Amino acid sequence: MSALLLSFFTSLISILLIIRFQHLHTRWSGDADIMGPQKFHHTSVPRIGGLGIFTALLITGLAQYLFNGNYGQQLLLLILSSSVAFIFGFAEDLTKRVRAIFRLIATGISAYLAGVLLNAWITQIGLSWIDTFLSISWVYILFTCFAVAGLANAYNIIDGFNGLASMIAIIALLAISYVAFQVGDAMLIKLAFIMVGAIAGFFIWNYPRGLIFLGDGGAYLIGFWVAVLSVLIVARNPIVSAWFALLVNAYPIFETLFTIWRRMIHQGKNPGLPDGAHFHSLIYRRMVKWAYGAAPLPHQVSLSNSRTSPYLWVISSISIIPAVLWWKRPFVLMLCSIIFIVIYVLLYRSVVRFKKPSWFR
Repeated sequence: MSALLLSFFTSLISILLIIRFQHLHTRWSGDADIMGPQKFHHTSVPRIGGLGIFTALLITGLAQYLFNGNYGQQLLLLILSSSVAFIFGFAEDLTKRVRAIFRLIATGISAYLAGVLLNAWITQIGLSWIDTFLSISWVYILFTCFAVAGLANAYNIIDGFNGLASMIAIIALLAISYVAFQVGDAMLIKLAFIMVGAIAGFFIWNYPRGLIFLGDGGAYLIGFWVAVLSVLIVARNPIVSAWFALLVNAYPIFETLFTIWRRMIHQGKNPGLPDGAHFHSLIYRRMVKWAYGAAPLPHQVSLSNSRTSPYLWVISSISIIPAVLWWKRPFVLMLCSIIFIVIYVLLYRSVVRFKKPSWFR
């Protein structure tokens, strides 16, 4: 608990200072593009919230290392692993010139470091014909790096509204910590709680007013952290089904896969180009505006923005709740994964066609 509180208050104060002195760095850190297809704010906002989160993790890690060597060592190794992904994302926040492919490669390198330093490898997923291939070292190394980098990028994709990615990460981390408690893995509980505290310190300033954004650095950082802990909960505790790790991250994973399919196959477009057809964007344009009306004044845009995220928090919980309930039952988790995909597609189709489910208010 002390580590969580230290992480929370360090993040809270660090981000307060970033906001308070934004006039000194806004020319580099500010997100001044308010006209893009994925932009839903009315003025320039610092997009370096990830710096406050990373600072909180680093200070907490050093404190834990000094007073609790074993936990602190593992925490510092995870921070070291995540630093490559964070640095490349943070560089994009400042320069707007780091291509997505380089950020993905950097996150893959971070995943490899986590694998080597923490033994965070995906060596089985519960399907024998795939597990045979995953028993080969170079196969599970490549697969792990791809999976972790993919989930980190998925968090960057869903980071479209105030509090969206950050709260979904908190929910996922709490789910992982619950299962870690069930299997007696105190190390993972602490690693999860420390990130929860750091994100919570950011969340207070981000939601609902949007005083600061995660940015690419923050999104990659929290996505990477969730991904590695998802791998570790299975790798360290064989009783936990690999499908738990998949289902607890179902929303960002399927949003990414669905986006790639929609752009490449359905629309014949470059999947790397931004558009306004993400699920969260459609909910904002076709549900929030329908329910509350378009924001007539610039300062009301942030209020409309913040009304979008709770819809996605609920949708993500459709997969996370059964993951927590049946974390050691692979068949049930597979079935729940299929159910989530069906629900997601039906909801997306309903929103596109303006047919809002009666319960979705």
